[in-house]
Amino acid sequence: MKIKKNIVIKIGTTSIIKDGLLNKQFIDSLARSVKLLKSQGVKTLIVTSGAVQLGANELKFQKRPTNLKSLQVASSVGQIELINSFKSIFNNHNLKIGQVLMSKNVLEDRFQFVNTTEALNELLNQDIIPVINENDIVATEELKFGDNDRLSAIVAIITKADKLIIVTDQEGLFNADPTSTKDAQKIDYIEFDSEELRNLIEKSSSGRGMGGFSTKIMAAQMAGFSGIPTQIIPWTDEAVLDCINEVEIGTLIKPSIKKVKLKKLWIAYGLPVIGKIIIDSGAVEAISSDASLLSIGIKEIIKNFDNNEGVEIFDDQNNLIAKGISKIHSSDISNKNNEIVIHKDNLLIL
Repeated sequence: MKIKKNIVIKIGTTSIIKDGLLNKQFIDSLARSVKLLKSQGVKTLIVTSGAVQLGANELKFQKRPTNLKSLQVASSVGQIELINSFKSIFNNHNLKIGQVLMSKNVLEDRFQFVNTTEALNELLNQDIIPVINENDIVATEELKFGDNDRLSAIVAIITKADKLIIVTDQEGLFNADPTSTKDAQKIDYIEFDSEELRNLIEKSSSGRGMGGFSTKIMAAQMAGFSGIPTQIIPWTDEAVLDCINEVEIGTLIKPSIKKVKLKKLWIAYGLPVIGKIIIDSGAVEAISSDASLLSIGIKEIIKNFDNNEGVEIFDDQNNLIAKGISKIHSSDISNKNNEIVIHKDNLLIL
């Protein structure tokens, strides 16, 4: 795929922190790559972790804090060193950066979504490289998990990026945790609509044996729904250019052939979930074939919901298979009446 417009590069803590200190050599290498991309007409957005670790080091914490308040304090202190170093090093290469702090709930609020999209696009229009981190001071559960992977997918989606590149300290994505499984094998590429990716997503959702790659797989799924490929790579000076030029490196997760509309992406990742239901195998087959969910296919209501509320849909093996917006109140559902509970336009198969 020819990169025509822009890419998003996500940098993890293990890449940007070395022996407890900010890896300025890495940032310099990144800046050189970004400058080379710029010369080829490709604009770059950077999503970077590392602020919490830098702040924890400066505050002399013995280990990464787990208490939310301490995490927020560490992030606040560390973000200053992080962004100042980016500014200084990128300036050396005649590159201008802009700091952007966002949160994943940008998808939940239409007004916030539009404003953020316009701001990021205007930075790119003015030849400024957005350096993005999560707004940890207002984050809650997101900060505890240190999850910038899904944030990078959101950035890719709202800027309509050509590719999401996730930089790690591993050679790519493996079929099992390579740190604990001797015969774990690297995966070169994965088709989006494949059993292999579905199995990896299932492992990710359960947290089983993915060695820190769970959120990366989920980010790739998010981007893939929007037609954006994801490449999970180790860093070298040529790594990003290799990705652009389709050289085999790391793991390439191909996007869905059928691009999902923005509303359905919001259903998948922005819609607050209120209800939970279990459906039978016939209903699973029906909604997988682009049909609406009918009341006759519902086996059990686990959590009640009102109309126009978010509902998670599970099969009878307790696998999460879909999310949607309810058309009726859960108390009005009856197996005797074959009525629409969730219309297919408000339903996304995961």
